[in-house]
Amino acid sequence: MALALKKVKGSLDRIFDKNLQDLVRGIRNHKESEAHYISTCLEEIKNELRQDNAAIKANAVNKLVYLQMLGYDISWAAFNMIEVMSAPKFTFKRIGYSAASQTFHEKTDVLMLTTNMIRKDLGSQTMYDAAVALNGLSCFMTPDLARDLVNDVLSLMSSTRPYLRKRAVLISYKIFLAYPDALRPAFPRLKEKLEDPDPGVQSAAVNVICELARKNPKNYLSLAPVFFKLMTTSTNNWVLIKIIKLFGALTPLEPRLGKKLIEPLTNLIHSTSAMSLLYECINTVIQVLISFTTGMADHSSSIQVSGLFLQLCVQKLRILIEDTDQNLKYLGLLAMSRILKSHPKAVQSHKDLILQCLEDKDESIRLRALDLLFGMVSKKNLMEIVKKLMQHVNKADGSQYRDELLSKIIEICSQQNYLYITNFEWYITVLVELTRTEGATSHGSLISSQLLDVAIRVKTIRPFAAKQMAVFLENSHALASQLQRSGMQEVLYAAAYVCGEFAQFVEDPTSLFQSMLHARVTSLPPHVQAVFIQNAMKLFARAVTEAEQSQDDEKTEELLNILTEKLPVFVQSGNLEVQERASCVLSMVKYAAKARAKGSEISADFNHLFKGELNPVAPKAQRKVPVPEGLDLDAWINSPPESSEDESQTTFNYKTKEDDLGEFYSKREKEKEISNEERMEMREQRLKQQESNPNYLSSKPKATKIQSGYQVPGENGDDLPPVENIDIVVPLHIPGMTSSDKYLRQAKRWMPRFGEQERRRQRHSERMKRKTEKEKKKGKKDRKKHRAVEESPEEDVEPVHSVDIVEEEMPEGATKTDSEEEERNDDLYKALDMDLESPLTAADNLPTRSHRVVTETVTKTALKESAPAEKKKKKKKEKKEKKKKSHRRRDELLLVDELEEVATGNGGELPSAPKQDSANGHAGAAKEPNDDLDFWLSNTAESAAPLDGKGDAPAEESSKRRHKKKKEKSSKHKKHRKSVQEVDTKAEPEAPSESPPLQLSTRFVHLADNDDLSVDYETRAIPMQERQILVAFLFKNMAAQRLKDIEFNVLDTLNTRLIRPPGLSPHDAVKIPFSLLPGSLNEAHLVFSAVSLNMPQKLRGTVTYILKDNENATQHKLDFKLFLPCSSYLVATNCGGSRFAELLSSGNLPEKSSIRVTAPDLEFSHALQKICFYLKFSVVERVEGSASLYASSIQQHHVCLLLKSVPNGFSVDAKSNEPSLLSNILEELKDLCK
Repeated sequence: MALALKKVKGSLDRIFDKNLQDLVRGIRNHKESEAHYISTCLEEIKNELRQDNAAIKANAVNKLVYLQMLGYDISWAAFNMIEVMSAPKFTFKRIGYSAASQTFHEKTDVLMLTTNMIRKDLGSQTMYDAAVALNGLSCFMTPDLARDLVNDVLSLMSSTRPYLRKRAVLISYKIFLAYPDALRPAFPRLKEKLEDPDPGVQSAAVNVICELARKNPKNYLSLAPVFFKLMTTSTNNWVLIKIIKLFGALTPLEPRLGKKLIEPLTNLIHSTSAMSLLYECINTVIQVLISFTTGMADHSSSIQVSGLFLQLCVQKLRILIEDTDQNLKYLGLLAMSRILKSHPKAVQSHKDLILQCLEDKDESIRLRALDLLFGMVSKKNLMEIVKKLMQHVNKADGSQYRDELLSKIIEICSQQNYLYITNFEWYITVLVELTRTEGATSHGSLISSQLLDVAIRVKTIRPFAAKQMAVFLENSHALASQLQRSGMQEVLYAAAYVCGEFAQFVEDPTSLFQSMLHARVTSLPPHVQAVFIQNAMKLFARAVTEAEQSQDDEKTEELLNILTEKLPVFVQSGNLEVQERASCVLSMVKYAAKARAKGSEISADFNHLFKGELNPVAPKAQRKVPVPEGLDLDAWINSPPESSEDESQTTFNYKTKEDDLGEFYSKREKEKEISNEERMEMREQRLKQQESNPNYLSSKPKATKIQSGYQVPGENGDDLPPVENIDIVVPLHIPGMTSSDKYLRQAKRWMPRFGEQERRRQRHSERMKRKTEKEKKKGKKDRKKHRAVEESPEEDVEPVHSVDIVEEEMPEGATKTDSEEEERNDDLYKALDMDLESPLTAADNLPTRSHRVVTETVTKTALKESAPAEKKKKKKKEKKEKKKKSHRRRDELLLVDELEEVATGNGGELPSAPKQDSANGHAGAAKEPNDDLDFWLSNTAESAAPLDGKGDAPAEESSKRRHKKKKEKSSKHKKHRKSVQEVDTKAEPEAPSESPPLQLSTRFVHLADNDDLSVDYETRAIPMQERQILVAFLFKNMAAQRLKDIEFNVLDTLNTRLIRPPGLSPHDAVKIPFSLLPGSLNEAHLVFSAVSLNMPQKLRGTVTYILKDNENATQHKLDFKLFLPCSSYLVATNCGGSRFAELLSSGNLPEKSSIRVTAPDLEFSHALQKICFYLKFSVVERVEGSASLYASSIQQHHVCLLLKSVPNGFSVDAKSNEPSLLSNILEELKDLCK
């Protein structure tokens, strides 16, 4: 009866409680007092959460979710959310998980309470309970939850319901990110879902694997056959997009994959109507084309295929760009820019289409077209493209796009050290014309720096530049207002410097320096005035020299008088820099006038002031100045001031110069107070002056009345006609200034002759192509000729005049580097970079649930009474264990014999591990031929049928061998049984004596070999070199002829480079300074530089050599991949025990890691010897089954190891100050001891 009353009371309470709709309605009705209303609602919700009714709690949590979306903190109700999550009713459970997904995060304290509850929901018989739990778990996944629930999620992957399988596959991605150790054991289960019969599960598996492969594609290369099958059979566009993206990432790793993708990608491009799929297909095709040109060994066989492929892609992209949809147009331009990087000539033929995009209304499309034009520039079309861009500058809407056009014009012309400019006079005129651009711009300093850079670095252009800048300065008064409006006054800075520095090329220095010291110059910015004064002095020195050489004393006196008259204006300047330069120059002129009055010449003294030439300095020169030894830039020069209590209590109020000026003007205003009447009179006078001033434009335009086609004057006496905007198309012409159109017309007159040369080259290339095709039919292959046909003739446009570009100066001892920033690794995805194909070990097992065993407490008296009985039990147990051990030894010996028999019967190879239960996540199944990547890419399948005829004899021989092995096995069994019996008879076995040390003589690793040559290598650290290592290469002649002219070459990477002798480019091979007689070997040393030591490096390279015999000599090559592990950079450094302990306790080694190596056949002493020899560690201390090891890198990174012997192997605890280096060293240690 009481329970029934309680239920009735709960239902009545629910009727009168506010639900979510009431809350939303109330908030909308209380707009003026919303905060107060919500605070009262929160109090009501807290009261509802204290009740026992699950429905009331769920309603309260539902309202909290809405308030959280409005920005209110509801983390205080986390425990109540868990209560609702545990409700048996699905509608309540869904509210709880929804609230948790919006509120919970990694630092939520109550998350530890959800583990068992989520596990219970995952194992629920109701499909929707498990689904809502998976959905919520994906939003608040933590490493602890991922570790505890991974087995439950993997079991759902085998569910009979596709709905659960799909959700379990999707949440596995979040589990892998939070708990990376689950990836290896769970990967076989995830791989099976790629062939799931349900398309939804299949799509989910594709999504998860593609997301994992986005950062680490090489680990998923073995899945290429499976994805290829899905790509050719699936009809889901989104699945195809994901797979094609994955193939785009895999193609650079395996160039042979490109040939497989040609046919299906071509079919999709021709057949699909989905633009998103077409775009991804084209992106992957671009990767295939790049692999054809870089990664394929037989590059010539893929030229024709890549040409057809490229033509198809460009045609489809042109359709996208011509589409009216702006999104498709943007995507087409984006894909075209990717093709431009590898095949620029294919895009250059569509220059007209790209130029049309510059007139598009969408600014993003115009900017993307600008980026394309940057890569389409050549020596032939540079002038034409720049002319089109300059026309767009004048018509550009908005300062941002105009600034982008200006910067792109300069970037196009100056790229690759002015590579495409054939006439620098044209470039000077372009820069001058850009200064007269209408509208404000922020690139005045950029144009100024370009004028300076070209005039200083290109010596042959200095006369022309000086003359043009002189004309520009003499007519600056006509351009003053335009330059000020457009922000181009900085160009006057460059013009003055060029005219002064190269004054010998100025025709009339006297008139020029007079115009540079004119009174109107004082309106320019102060730094420009300072440069005008300094370079006017240079022009004065030039003019005085000419006057004294012609013995014109009157001209000299006139020049001195000009300076004496014009400089006082600048001495009175408010800028200190201008004032100081003007006063210094004026003092020098006065001193020169006195010397001139005495009859002495003054030109030599002035010329001596500006003697010498200033070369350009590299932008990064200051950063690359080497720090002298013994100099600590962070140390105090003087001892720091001691802080006292009085000083800490006092506060200082620092005032800037602006504050002082503000106080000064405020005092003046206080002294001169103006009354309101005086202020009104002053305002009326100002308004009258504005009305009478015809040049004053009012900020408020007056309204005009328009009736029947004519304008009626305003009521306020405004009878003036309206002012109309006049668009002056013809720019202001300045006598002496050259136009860039002149050079463009000259180039167009010259282009027909160049076109005739180009047509001749094309005809010649076609003849050579036909000739090589005939040779191919006959079986002759000449690589050099084919390479000449393959490469199109480069543009050979001769410059108008010889160009000698002055290189930028660098400080002594500085080294040039391409990049200043080291590569940054993503730690989140780095943990997922692991080998997924190697067989699983015991360390890869997923954690399983186990009950904790709690021992009961026993009193002391009970322990005393049970002590004798326990001793007897222990003795019995020891006897049983001894018997078990003897049986185990016999079984192990028998198992070893059986394995030896099988191994010798199968050609000396152990059989592969048997296939284990896939439900436990262990992969051990033998690979089928279609799953092998090399087999799939080779397109050849060897028959598995038995041999006919001749195959019978080997079979008989193998049967005879088996009989012999059986006899040997039986004899071995007898010997093993005797040895086991002897061991059992002994009461206490003797301690095993330490085995003899391993004979380790060399660290040389095999690099590559063929029938003629074998190459091994070894890495060695160079003392006192932090970024260099020495690699010793051992060349051995395997042929019967002499090897000579051996050359070694590698492809440098951003991190590791071969240091070549001076005079060689980064692509040239290094000649090995010896030849090899038949059977002889010799060693060569090469030095490599490395920027970062944290990651292992792989370098591709080639060794070329000439095989010489008595009659002829033939050239051969040997390709290789040079692997430089992280241990290459380690140095075996002696470290004492005290220093080792101090290093571990100092806190300077924050990175920790531990591994366990399973090596039952490797003794601890042998493992220690291998690690010290191959990984270059030194032993600090060794105590029985443990040892401390130390090594340091060439960049002073510390690596400390603690090895402990454990059953079936040993454990390693490591500490270092560099996490990436430590993880890679431990991986090498694992591989070494397996």
